[in-house]
Amino acid sequence: MGIIYETERLYLCVFDQSHIEAAKQFWGDEEVMSLCDGPSAHELLPKVIEGYRKLQEDRGLSVYAVIEKESDEVIGAVGFNPTDSMEVVELIYHFNKIKWGKGFATEAAVACLKLAKNKGNTKIITASADPLNQSSLKILEKIGFTYRGMKWFEDTEQEEPYYEYLLK
Repeated sequence: MGIIYETERLYLCVFDQSHIEAAKQFWGDEEVMSLCDGPSAHELLPKVIEGYRKLQEDRGLSVYAVIEKESDEVIGAVGFNPTDSMEVVELIYHFNKIKWGKGFATEAAVACLKLAKNKGNTKIITASADPLNQSSLKILEKIGFTYRGMKWFEDTEQEEPYYEYLLK
């Protein structure tokens, strides 16, 4: 299963091709991805998952499948999008909408902060969210991110609240 980190209720695992169908429930879902860059086409998910597997192999941090221990199902994704340098990484998270409001995103994001701290060369974790996504913005503030202002993002073609978390 490639477990990278374990919390009270979750496993964070390296994505593999067995997770494609589950990933459709969040990355391929219009509502889940409406405040991001829109849903991913189902036929692209194998390449996305392979890219994240390779990122883990090459850089030691990636985006991970979030598996709920109780159900043994993939319920979301959390981790780090690639940047030019591993000194600065971007935290992302997406969850199946039936799992919203249960604290899974917060629990998984905190696990990622610990992973990045153990990575050694990561110094800053960035994050942003659509201004309408108040739940995501609350999570970032709850886990210790600092609001740095509004920033333009090409992928979403809008200004979004921009946050940083400094690793010590």
